[in-house]
Amino acid sequence: MIRAALGAALLAVSSAGMAAPALFGVHEHVELSSLDLHLPAKLDTGAETASLSATSIELFKRDGQRWVRFRLTDNIDEHGQLIEKPLARMGYIKRRADDRTPGDAQLYTSRPVIEMDVCVGSTRQTIEMNLTDRSAFEYPVLIGATALRSMNAAVDPARRFSAGQPSCG
Repeated sequence: MIRAALGAALLAVSSAGMAAPALFGVHEHVELSSLDLHLPAKLDTGAETASLSATSIELFKRDGQRWVRFRLTDNIDEHGQLIEKPLARMGYIKRRADDRTPGDAQLYTSRPVIEMDVCVGSTRQTIEMNLTDRSAFEYPVLIGATALRSMNAAVDPARRFSAGQPSCG
């Protein structure tokens, strides 16, 4: 049933004169070219934003502009390379119920957002990624619905690592 709905959606897009979306699996290999990294990622249409696993996150100013300094988590970079990027904006992410204590009124958490070139298969796109510690999760990169739309991509939950290694050259 899911495949039939996905096929119908792809056909509707194609017949409407728009390019058919790139079809990826729920897990794919991605390249973050500015960091010279190839990482496994979860593509999640239920998440609105994209996230990169980072620690030691701190905001600072450089030449009057807002920047963010961070280290990639150990599961990405065991050397803990210090990275500095311009801050695109602060994002506000709705907290999960199991992430709050009873009586906790804070429904959102703020996270720094950077712009990053991401390659999945042969598709390259500059997307916004928020920085948060994802070391408790299996995948250090999460690609959400906003980034998937900007990539003109669809996700088939029955597929995994179907795009192969990134090849954006």
